[in-house]
Amino acid sequence: MTIPRIIIAGTHSGCGKTTVASGIMGALVKSGYVVQPFKVGPDFIDPTHHTRICGRVSRNIDPFMMGDKGCISTFINASEDADIAIIEGVMGMYDGIDGTDLSSTAHVARILQAPVILVVDAKGMSRSIHALIKGFVDYDPTITIAGVIVNRTGSPRHRNMMESSLAVPSFGWIPRSDEIAMKSRHLGLVMAHESDSHSGMGSLIAEHCDLDAIVSAARNAPFLPTRYEFPEQTPVRTRIGIANDNAFCFYYQDNLDRLMGNGAELVFFSPLQDRLPPVDALYLGGGYPELFLPQLESAACTQEIRKAADGGLPVFGECGGLMYLTREITGESTYRMTGILPAVAEMTGRIQALGYVKGTVVGTESFLTPGQVMTGHEFHYSRLIPDNDARFILNLSRGKGIAEGQDGLAASNALGLYTHSYFNPAFARDFVDAAISFSRT
Repeated sequence: MTIPRIIIAGTHSGCGKTTVASGIMGALVKSGYVVQPFKVGPDFIDPTHHTRICGRVSRNIDPFMMGDKGCISTFINASEDADIAIIEGVMGMYDGIDGTDLSSTAHVARILQAPVILVVDAKGMSRSIHALIKGFVDYDPTITIAGVIVNRTGSPRHRNMMESSLAVPSFGWIPRSDEIAMKSRHLGLVMAHESDSHSGMGSLIAEHCDLDAIVSAARNAPFLPTRYEFPEQTPVRTRIGIANDNAFCFYYQDNLDRLMGNGAELVFFSPLQDRLPPVDALYLGGGYPELFLPQLESAACTQEIRKAADGGLPVFGECGGLMYLTREITGESTYRMTGILPAVAEMTGRIQALGYVKGTVVGTESFLTPGQVMTGHEFHYSRLIPDNDARFILNLSRGKGIAEGQDGLAASNALGLYTHSYFNPAFARDFVDAAISFSRT
């Protein structure tokens, strides 16, 4: 399958690749292209901006969590019927796990055989930009850097000093602008529904970049072998509730697809505003519950979830969802939560864990089959204080989890992890099977 595709990489974090990638997506959509967006790495927030711009769900591409074949499968499945795929990179182009190449933007470029546009921040440079670009081009000859987009150029004189002698073609020169900037908070950028900062990016790119050259470079991507990994969707056999509002909003689309592929109808609802819908299981993703503690404490849904869990409802919570399943969360004050899991959570004001996670399911205290390997990512500013008799079902070979080397706090038929999990097929089957079993009781 030949899918026109291009990766927007950066020399380093903060060079402007998110602005450039989002702007290219917006400009192409406005020009009539059907654009399928992707994000390299485990990030939840950038994809919400992509999705809003393109009108198609942005997917994560992450070799650590998905494996090389999984990356290709997700890419091909999601790109069906699209005219072009735009893939936003992560960090600096060659920055992978623990100083290696693993899960770097360059790694994904090789897996997808995708040409790269390198975003270079020109602030404070003129002739030195040539050494920087040449270093990126020559560092790994297996990567095709089709061209560069130079961000934050100053005056026309500044551009003239840089424009000659570039090692690769220039696809654009973007002037400095304080008007196009995305707001941030402690876990990264704000979510797309909280900001309209993306609205001017497409116009910025259309004015200062060569869209035709970008599309031409994407069309030069070679044939990509077709590999499908996801099963055909089976008939609906059960209903799984998905918490989806300003407090709980971090989900990998592949996870939701795998649940549906195993026969789950997904019922989206807001714990902040809605009553608990009639469902056979519940998935509480990560997000920002700490910003809505008074509302969550007083929400009718909070008590309804506790009652349903007491009755055996399978409940799975990740990070923010895990915190919501504890007895209480302490921020500036302390607020009661569902009380399903034997622990309390507190906000600390500083990062408690950041990085990839890998672990093996142990014991029989949860709905997960022992022995399966789970991968994911953790990033949080809170810590959990479990009871002395707390039971954990995930032994980590990488990552911090709830306690050193342990994650997956289990009680009744509920399970909470700090890990934002990328569902493997076994996890999705186990979760759906637990929902079906509950529906029959």
